[in-house]
Amino acid sequence: MAHTVHVKGTGTIGEPLIGLLDDHREAFGIDEITFHKRTPLIDERGKVSDLIRRGASLAVDEDRAADFEALGLTPKFTAQEAIERASVVIDCTPAGNANKTRYYESAPGPLGFLAQGSEFGFGKPYARGINDSALVRDDDRFIQVVSCNTHNISSLIKTLAMDADGTSHLEHGRFLCMRRANDISQDGSFVPSPTVGIHDDERFGTHHARDAHHLFGTLGYDLPIWSSAVKLPTQYMHSIWFSLTLDRETTVDEAVDRMQANTRVALTYKRSANQVFSFGRDHGFYGRILSQTVVPVETLAVRNGNELVGFCFTPQDGNALLSSLTATLWYLYPEGFEDRIDAIRKYLFQEV
Repeated sequence: MAHTVHVKGTGTIGEPLIGLLDDHREAFGIDEITFHKRTPLIDERGKVSDLIRRGASLAVDEDRAADFEALGLTPKFTAQEAIERASVVIDCTPAGNANKTRYYESAPGPLGFLAQGSEFGFGKPYARGINDSALVRDDDRFIQVVSCNTHNISSLIKTLAMDADGTSHLEHGRFLCMRRANDISQDGSFVPSPTVGIHDDERFGTHHARDAHHLFGTLGYDLPIWSSAVKLPTQYMHSIWFSLTLDRETTVDEAVDRMQANTRVALTYKRSANQVFSFGRDHGFYGRILSQTVVPVETLAVRNGNELVGFCFTPQDGNALLSSLTATLWYLYPEGFEDRIDAIRKYLFQEV
């Protein structure tokens, strides 16, 4: 049986994901990668051409095929054909829920569909290394890969507030998400000054804690967590201030030991986003660090014996890329997907 993966969208997640799949196609056991581009733009012709050069096949809406051909880009499939012939569809657009209703629910062929963090309600929330055991074959045809900051929050909780047997020691968790204004590839949506977010969820504050709560809810937890958000005038990285109050005493040394023993977390002695971002540019894949979070060791402190506080950096969409890849291989190779991930473990850094 041929395994075809279709990626819808070529933005900040879609483009590197297509590259990741293309460059490691043999190791992943994938026969073909197709991708959908909605709008023919001359300033993006180089990007699309390079994805095709790497081996991916272009799919476009039928009524826009001539416009792509006018740019010198020859589509191989229509958008509908690409969906119907795919084994797995990864939606990297902000319209995952709309596409689910319009296209995916009626498509009989694909084993599974993935959407990204903004598409709450698309399917079971998922993050690599957090709730893998909650995925149920045949039942979970639709999966929502949670946002990059939700990955970060969840990784901190599981690593620092939970034991290996699943026992939670979290009495209360608070997170301040300091978000970048926009991606370095984007010209719009930049903010000229810090812009605070609203607490529109009475229980969780912002969607970051809400989504982390639902993620752990797939494992039977009901976590007491709260998040706030502020957008900063930077394009480098999101960062998070966190406070984890435990039901037992802890130390900084214990926290460091826990993080060193876990591949979800990268430790660093860098304390600026530009230095961490630069490391990803120089050593990551498409500039991405695929670890869930990067924690500056020197920011960690313990207050009142049981409250662990500190800062961390979010590897943008790198953690979402890892989860999207893992879920895709889980659909394709239910018994052997872990071994196939070995090809990209070099981008899971222990230290940055």
